[in-house]
Amino acid sequence: SQPFINISFFQPQSFLMTGIPGLEAAHGWISIPFSSMYAVALTGNCLILLAVKRTHSLHQPMYYFLSMLALSDVGLSLSTLPSTLAVLWFNYRVISFHTCLIQMFFLHSFSVVESSVLLAMSFDRFVAISNPLRYASVLTNNVIIRIGAVIVARATLSLFPVPFLLKRLNYCPGKILLSHSFCFHADVMKLACADITVNILYGLYVVLSTVGIDSLLIVISYSLILHTVMGLASPRERVRTLNTCVSHILAVLVFYIPVIGVSMIHRFGRHLPHIVHALVAYVYLVVPPVLNPIIYSVKSKPIRGAMFRVLRGKDQS
Repeated sequence: SQPFINISFFQPQSFLMTGIPGLEAAHGWISIPFSSMYAVALTGNCLILLAVKRTHSLHQPMYYFLSMLALSDVGLSLSTLPSTLAVLWFNYRVISFHTCLIQMFFLHSFSVVESSVLLAMSFDRFVAISNPLRYASVLTNNVIIRIGAVIVARATLSLFPVPFLLKRLNYCPGKILLSHSFCFHADVMKLACADITVNILYGLYVVLSTVGIDSLLIVISYSLILHTVMGLASPRERVRTLNTCVSHILAVLVFYIPVIGVSMIHRFGRHLPHIVHALVAYVYLVVPPVLNPIIYSVKSKPIRGAMFRVLRGKDQS
């Protein structure tokens, strides 16, 4: 009458990942665009890092923050690349329980880092536009190093409890199928045969205290920037000033629109086909690292020039 009373604590040895639901037969073909996107993301972001490192004229706060963004994009790509390509190339779908938790920690940590860096970049633009004379004295190298350390510490401390909160749960022996080719917190906790209220609440707290607060502060910083720009006398000056923000605004949209999409689909889109869940998650994880280097190389002449010099093997002091 009470069949579950004597079941002991169960934790699966491994989970089974899913590629793109319903398109398993085409995984070989699908792997081509995925491999290309990973290659573009890693090459583009590493080029930005090398360009900033080797070009002395780019040793400025704006480009240091861009380097942080490129580093977080490399981290985000490397978090999902091994398991995604293993599923698409070799149909290798098994991921051990502990590997899954480690991947999830890094995947979500790099997302928080990316969000924090975008906030730091909006602060950089705000100081540069509203107080240009004090820009160099406000954003010194020491301040930038401290901002970087706070960003890493914030992501690590926010996500550190998550694997342990999942490890304490009792799982169902038959439920080991993940919805993606990587480990998402919301996905893994649904496989538990236990009360996951604490996990849900902590997950919500992390999202609101990181991505939620960051997006709000970015909006506030841009309203202050707009207020300053509107106070400029000539329309040409206004356009020139706003033009320095275009790359950052695009990077913010490229990151936050898929984040909002993923959150909405996990909360309200349970009735949607699995393929929609899978595609939105891939857009969230793969697209920003691909587009950010393209946006900055197209919109920023100094970065574009420095990247070409790296490709040609020339250094510039």
